[in-house]
Amino acid sequence: MRNHGSTALLTTCLLVAAAQASAQNAAPVKIVGIGATSCARFTTEIASNADAEKNYLAWMQGYMSGIMVGRPAGVDEGIDLAPYTFPLAAQAAFIHEFCAKQPKSDFADGVEQLYVKLKRLNGT
Repeated sequence: MRNHGSTALLTTCLLVAAAQASAQNAAPVKIVGIGATSCARFTTEIASNADAEKNYLAWMQGYMSGIMVGRPAGVDEGIDLAPYTFPLAAQAAFIHEFCAKQPKSDFADGVEQLYVKLKRLNGT
């Protein structure tokens, strides 16, 4: 049996890295996959399928890793995406709250807000 979370994470990292590399030479790339899902759909899916949340959280970590990879040297280096002061469970709660308040936003918008929060926690 394949580990879908790991596959989703690897796929996301590769897609984000490729998108950011091509963005330097072209128009912005649109987010695709589960990150483009609306917050309303995210909330509905995780309520009915416990495994769905694992896939979203794997995408979330991969997307934030991709953001870091796409930054120029010296920018956002060393950000801890799972600091002991704000572990994955707290990050999931952050996304839940974001999506509850903004159901029309994309899941990726919440992840980008989470990334900003993590940057502040890391002092950058």
